[in-house]
Amino acid sequence: MNIPFLGNRRQKLGFPDPSGIAELLAECELLRSQASRAGVRLDDTVASLEALDQLVPRWRDDEEILHWLGNDAGLYLGTVLVRTVPGAGWEIRSDGQPVVRLASGREFDVVDSGHEWAANGVPELSQLYAEVAEA
Repeated sequence: MNIPFLGNRRQKLGFPDPSGIAELLAECELLRSQASRAGVRLDDTVASLEALDQLVPRWRDDEEILHWLGNDAGLYLGTVLVRTVPGAGWEIRSDGQPVVRLASGREFDVVDSGHEWAANGVPELSQLYAEVAEA
């Protein structure tokens, strides 16, 4: 049924445009909140990754926060990579996992790395950035 004053109710399924995906993945609300409380400003730079590496990991006592913070840390790392490394961009794998794809074609699972950082503190986010950026 097509009722003109309601507009076109059928919309295309699929993912939003790449800039929409990038903005959505860059939100990292929990990480930004935790960082702000610690006086760290997340401005999508390598310096902000270094500042995150210096935070006292108080979140490790709470499993739920640990999981979400790991997601956010990985997405933030990916955001910095996409915004600062030429040719890097977000891609959504067939399993729904967001990854950063470099110009070389190499794929980097930033969410997995974020979980490692949140749980263990190593490898540091700034170290991961350096390794990926030089590839």
